[in-house]
Amino acid sequence: MKLGTKVTAFSIAMTVSMIVIIVVVSFLSFRQFTIATEREHIASIAEIVGISLSESMLHNSVENRNDFLGHLATVEGLRTARVVRADNVSKQFGNGKIEQFSDEIDARVMRDGRPYYELTEERDGLVFRGTLPYVATRTGHINCLQCHNVAEGTVLGAITISMSMSEMLRSAYMTSAVMVLAIIFFMLVMLWFFRRLVKPVITTAQDVQETVERAIQGDFHANIERRTDDEIGQVAVDLNSLLKFIQNGLSTISQDVAQLLQQTPVHEHENLLNSTISRVSGLIDAAHFKQAIEEDETKLEIYRRLSSVLQQRFAISSFSIYEVVPNTDTMSTLVVDGETGAPCRWCDPQILVHSGSCRARRTGHAISSIESPGICYAFAPDAPDRLHVCIPIIQSGSVGSVLQLVVGKDEAERVNDFLPYLNVYLREAAPVIEAKRLMDTLRASTLTDAMTGLHNRRFLEEFAETLVSSSQRRKSQLAILMLDLDYFKMVNDTYGHDAGDMVLKALARIMQASVRASDVVIRYGGEEFLIIMQDTAGEAADAVAEKIRAAVEGMKVQLPGAVLQKTISIGIAEFPLDSDTFWQAVKYADVAMYNAKESGRNRVVRFRPEMWNDDVRY
Repeated sequence: MKLGTKVTAFSIAMTVSMIVIIVVVSFLSFRQFTIATEREHIASIAEIVGISLSESMLHNSVENRNDFLGHLATVEGLRTARVVRADNVSKQFGNGKIEQFSDEIDARVMRDGRPYYELTEERDGLVFRGTLPYVATRTGHINCLQCHNVAEGTVLGAITISMSMSEMLRSAYMTSAVMVLAIIFFMLVMLWFFRRLVKPVITTAQDVQETVERAIQGDFHANIERRTDDEIGQVAVDLNSLLKFIQNGLSTISQDVAQLLQQTPVHEHENLLNSTISRVSGLIDAAHFKQAIEEDETKLEIYRRLSSVLQQRFAISSFSIYEVVPNTDTMSTLVVDGETGAPCRWCDPQILVHSGSCRARRTGHAISSIESPGICYAFAPDAPDRLHVCIPIIQSGSVGSVLQLVVGKDEAERVNDFLPYLNVYLREAAPVIEAKRLMDTLRASTLTDAMTGLHNRRFLEEFAETLVSSSQRRKSQLAILMLDLDYFKMVNDTYGHDAGDMVLKALARIMQASVRASDVVIRYGGEEFLIIMQDTAGEAADAVAEKIRAAVEGMKVQLPGAVLQKTISIGIAEFPLDSDTFWQAVKYADVAMYNAKESGRNRVVRFRPEMWNDDVRY
């Protein structure tokens, strides 16, 4: 129910209630007043009748009393006036001739000596009857005891007077009607005045309601009219100012956010509030994403988190993330459709070996078949019903990786809507990915021997626990080979350190070519090397060691003016067969290697428990 209707209904209800209350109160008041007046009136007439009777008896003119009572009948409204003689009077003076009949009420009044009043409904209207006792007294101007042989206070008779109340009640009703009409007129005037007073409040409230409804829809343009100079008028002015402030503030925020998103400002038909909230929420989510990836350890973790964002926030199930391999013309797949390390699925695999075939990689800007169908010839030749958007991620001024979205034609509009938000994620991710790449490069340099390109001893110290855990999880063995060139010091002393470096590099190439990709080759120190072979034991380890020994024996290193040939000694131990402690197994391999040198060099020796004693040197 509207406020105006409520006010009108309330005013009418109050008016009707007041009229009813006033009518009821007036009627009851007039009734009580009329009854009280009639009582007084009857008491006065009875007093007059009593005095008249006493004087008639004193003057011996009792026969005139009937005439007197007849004259009373002319009194307006008087219905009945009669006198009833008590028994004590009848005994003294006999039955009178002018006394009228008595009824039970007369007898009770003469017996009790108390007046009686009653209101009765008769055929011609309401009648009020009063029956009063006539009591003997010696006070006043008449001494009743002069004639009557009774004690003072004795009831000598009863006087009954009945009055018609119809005329008086008719007057009361007329008076009440006039009062009701006056009250109705007054209340109507008050209602008109109240409505006139409240109308600006109601109108302003309606304007406020409409303005708030428009504000909920994003329209903060309001101009509520100020109709009064009181608090209601000030509310209109303040609300106009508030909405204008909100409109300006939201417009400024929306424009700033649009610049951050590289997006056009909100159109007039858009909901400014919802659009601004949506854009700010997108920026907050991107900020949380950046905070999360900054705490990730590797680039791959960042790409996985980006993959989750694509799937969960943007509802993209088909996508690819490619990484450009530094200092090459190749790319590799990192994540495809949420699967890490999956093969190329949405592009011609040629882009992996020749990254220039990828238009986004080559041009350095976004490529969209939504805007330009068929723009990239490398895209999914077997998916003509799909569209793609490829976004390059710039790192250190060049394309470091490419994000490819693959969607159906019915999703084109939705993709265009969220691309500005996705670009924020990519801009936030780019410097973090670059930092992780540099850290990986730096970390790799600290774990790699610069001359041979092999892992160094620090790498083993960091990843030994991982190797051991992997072996224990698979319940497999690690073959540990300790290798040392024979008489290597003579090479440096005779031909110089450059020649020694050439020999070490040649040896590194032989070892890498002799083992699997899963095996780890480490330059342990100087001319000493360590090979850790996973899931290898027994004769298989012996065969690899013998293969390396033979390859080194046949190796020829061409020097200026000379050709060098060297041999190598190799010791073998197994974890956990020889020792359930990894580093102890490494020591056992070292012991076996020294045993190979002491027994003639250029040979492979497997560790035996009797080789370990306190005289072993390292």
